[in-house]
Amino acid sequence: MSNLHRETLCVQGGYAAKNGEPRQIPIIQSTTFKYDSSDDMAKLFDLEASGYFYSRLQNPTCDNVAAKICALEGGTAAMLTSSGQAASFFSIFNICGCGDHVVCSSSIYGGTFNLFSVTLKRMGIEFTFVSPDCTEDELNAAFKDNTKAVFGETIANPALCVLDIEKFAKAAHSHGCPLIIDNTFATPINCRPIEWGADIVIHSTTKYMDGHGAAVGGCIVDSGKFDWTKYPEKFSGLCTPDDSYHGVTYTERFGLEGAFITKATAQLMRDFGAIQSPQNAFILNLGLESLHVRMKRHCENAQAVAEFLQNHPKVSWVNYCGLKGDKYYDLAQKYLPNGSCGVISFGVSGGRENAKKFMGELKIAAIETHVADAHSCCLHPASATHRQMSDEELIAAGVSPDLIRFSCGIESAEDLIADIEQALSKI
Repeated sequence: MSNLHRETLCVQGGYAAKNGEPRQIPIIQSTTFKYDSSDDMAKLFDLEASGYFYSRLQNPTCDNVAAKICALEGGTAAMLTSSGQAASFFSIFNICGCGDHVVCSSSIYGGTFNLFSVTLKRMGIEFTFVSPDCTEDELNAAFKDNTKAVFGETIANPALCVLDIEKFAKAAHSHGCPLIIDNTFATPINCRPIEWGADIVIHSTTKYMDGHGAAVGGCIVDSGKFDWTKYPEKFSGLCTPDDSYHGVTYTERFGLEGAFITKATAQLMRDFGAIQSPQNAFILNLGLESLHVRMKRHCENAQAVAEFLQNHPKVSWVNYCGLKGDKYYDLAQKYLPNGSCGVISFGVSGGRENAKKFMGELKIAAIETHVADAHSCCLHPASATHRQMSDEELIAAGVSPDLIRFSCGIESAEDLIADIEQALSKI
């Protein structure tokens, strides 16, 4: 059957057991795979046959789970990575190198910001950060002759800005660049960026996809729609022979549908080895089976908590795109009409110190660096995930020093509100 709903794909996608085979995706916990002849293995190394020879590159368990996420996002090829950070890195480094440039929304996860602005800068890749709310003229002015990609998050972590995906896609494509979107917070249940013009979609599967704080991982999905061959000099790594892999030209051998992911696997995963373990992939798949059910509850809880906070005298501001009057309400109605995510950001009156005291008084929500799973948790980003950023950089990223990120789990909304209320009463 084709055109299955996302709810069905969460359960059935990516793997179909044959007669007498395991119903659940099996864990192939093996580093290597046996072949009858050297010629059989040579075909794998030359990318002339499909199969597995070493789990540092690929593993059947991981590939089955990647196929499910690919189907959920409406892509043509996908790969799992060891973490969301690895997915961010691979998505850029697969097409960029020393001397290249990327345009990026300034409102992104603090770890990604540091990866781009510090680590990749040391590797010779320059990033220009633009406001997610910039005008089309401001966005287009950020491009340079050596710009290779545009990057943004569907829902920014933790600023909760909703990206105008179509605007960023239009600008990227007019300059001959792919748009890469981190869709971690929305998940493909609430938004499929490829349908709005994104070319590459990435995830930290550690969050809602896993859903239980049990397994770290990431994923990259290719839409198969960006025509790398229109810009052979710009994307020479995909359009000319790869001397490090038997001279294969990825776009010729695998077409637009498979070139990006095959190169990322055969070249980057081979050299960096940031593969997701089969055990973690198995756990991830268990989370994916209930993703569509959990996301609805996360959003319902977040909406109720946001409405409560909006009217509380000890709360100075609330960001949640499901609130009427929120800056991103209209964009959310366009891109996220069925709900956004379970994460809210808000400020406690009295600033940074009161924010810390409030979190210390919570009984249900735990103070964690984690976010977006079945357990409610909260964080003061300026003291944790974004602590490497100056106040100026924090504000530019949409993360004020008093911001609290509150991730609503799937507990009772009434209990979450009661917990928040008693904590606020202590300050």
